[in-house]
Amino acid sequence: MACRACPRLVRWRERVARDRRAAYRDETYWGRPVTGFGDPRARVVVVGLAPGAHGANRTGRVFTGDRSGDWLYRAMHAAGFASQPESRRRGDGLRLRDAWVTLAVRCAPPANTPTPAERARCMPYLRRELALLPQARVIVCLGGFAWRAVCDEMGLSPRPRFAHGATARVGGLVLLASYHPSQQNTFTGTLTRAMLATVFRRAARLAAGRPAPAARLAAGRPARAARLSARRARSRRPSSSAEARRR
Repeated sequence: MACRACPRLVRWRERVARDRRAAYRDETYWGRPVTGFGDPRARVVVVGLAPGAHGANRTGRVFTGDRSGDWLYRAMHAAGFASQPESRRRGDGLRLRDAWVTLAVRCAPPANTPTPAERARCMPYLRRELALLPQARVIVCLGGFAWRAVCDEMGLSPRPRFAHGATARVGGLVLLASYHPSQQNTFTGTLTRAMLATVFRRAARLAAGRPAPAARLAAGRPARAARLSARRARSRRPSSSAEARRR
């Protein structure tokens, strides 16, 4: 929480904390790096991109106080991982069971876009955090940025292609990809509540040792990719939307 390794991120997180959004002008922002949160015996680890400028950068708890957190914890609550479906502030009673939520980058970045160098400087924190979670069986990566960070940390080369619902296996871990519950994705319908709920139900099954047979997983990937391509073609969204999904 005292890290100042990335000057650009330090300037931004502190500027946001100083020049507060009008809705939160009476609050004291956290304005520092944000740590992971949850059950230290977790079998499911959720990795996001970075703190929201007016979410975790304000409240000091990962995925707390913004719309992305609302979507995430609602899905985790439905799957039995969270004690309540909302996350407004630290100390609001939220408890995680068998799950840990963390981030690839620990400081809020301008335009929600960390640089590759910033990600690299932050990776030792994720590495040490994962080492402290020896019972982890499933890592849910929210967005392409988290997917790339985790795959690279696990030494997966070539890196598996990111797509919603994609899976990869490394050692005793299963990596499971989801679109990020950003407002860009949820407002456009790129990610629906049902899609996110399905990811966490699947994570629960995998963590409990009930994975789908390998042949079914392999056979399902082309079909999922074809359906995804068809949806993209029908929607004809601009390239900016595609980039937001990957994040």
